[in-house]
Amino acid sequence: MTKKSIRTLVKGNTVKKKAILSLAVAGFMVAGLAACSSDGGSGGGGGDKGLIGVAMPTKSSERWIQDGDAVKSQLEDAGYTVDLQYAEDDIPTQVSQIENMITKGAVALVVASIDGTTLTNVLDDAKSADIPVIAYDRLLRDTDAVSYYATFDNQLVGNQQAWSVLNGLGLTELDGTAKADAPAGPFNIELFAGSPDDNNATFFFNGAMEVLQPYIDNGTLVVQSGQTEFTAVATLRWDGETAQSRMEDILTSTYSGDTKVNAVLSPYDGISRGIISALESSGYTVGAEWPIISGQDAELDSVKAIVTGEQYATIFKDTRDLAAKAVEMTTAVLNDEEPEVNNTTDYDNGEFVVPSYLLVPSIVVKDNIQTELIDTDYWTAAEVGL
Repeated sequence: MTKKSIRTLVKGNTVKKKAILSLAVAGFMVAGLAACSSDGGSGGGGGDKGLIGVAMPTKSSERWIQDGDAVKSQLEDAGYTVDLQYAEDDIPTQVSQIENMITKGAVALVVASIDGTTLTNVLDDAKSADIPVIAYDRLLRDTDAVSYYATFDNQLVGNQQAWSVLNGLGLTELDGTAKADAPAGPFNIELFAGSPDDNNATFFFNGAMEVLQPYIDNGTLVVQSGQTEFTAVATLRWDGETAQSRMEDILTSTYSGDTKVNAVLSPYDGISRGIISALESSGYTVGAEWPIISGQDAELDSVKAIVTGEQYATIFKDTRDLAAKAVEMTTAVLNDEEPEVNNTTDYDNGEFVVPSYLLVPSIVVKDNIQTELIDTDYWTAAEVGL
């Protein structure tokens, strides 16, 4: 199946705003009925090759809805019945959901964990039952029950987030190449990282700091708050409100008078929107003094914010391609074949180095929304406001 056909296949199920909203509402309604029930439309359709359990962390982030729908539709087209579950960022719920998948006789599991360190026991149960496990986007840690890992090049994602910030400040091109006529600075920057229980968050932050640290060391960038360590800047559960509160505290304690923040490293669009709210409540307005803000996941509201100038950039990780890779891995294992991998060195989960396939992300700014997101049928021009 070609990349374009995959995108055409999944487009109708994944990117329409009305569908996203209705699915989200349905998720909250069903979550109130039973802790381990599915709100993802599991069980319907598919074929007779067996049941595959797909465990996703939450519907509070638009991207996970897209991931879940993409994996489900592609597995069903391959002839499997799919049990798709969302745990709404509640770890015991996710454990219960995976237990139920095993009990139902799942022949394989695709797991995007809430906290990759908390599923060891239930994954041991899967291993005992000879059920292969594919880690989806988030590494499953402290277990030898995981077979393969499908994700994006997370170190590169961090590099790209930093490059987008530097590009917005006029210091580099989008690929990190220094500009000959770059301004001297200094520029005030504040740093945010993802959830400390998500293995990817460390890769993102380390990748970003690999790029930013030389600029901090030479004084071009200044972190006025002094908060530069991952433990100080991490945002539990990638929560936008938590990020907003921290940004408000930083602005109140550190920035006054003519001292302004010029840029914010944000690892995720939901965090970016929280930062934007904090800036607006502190009197910042979009214009010459509005900070450069990065992001990740190309969520619709954040793409709209890029169009209006509130957010400078996001990192596009095409969920359709990631789903296709996870499905390819799963079906290969079930057919006693070895799936293609391109990394066998970087993803040590505490038990062993998990063989992985890393997809390549891309930077999206206002000037390339058309080519990156609209021409690829991820969003429409009407949806993003172009």
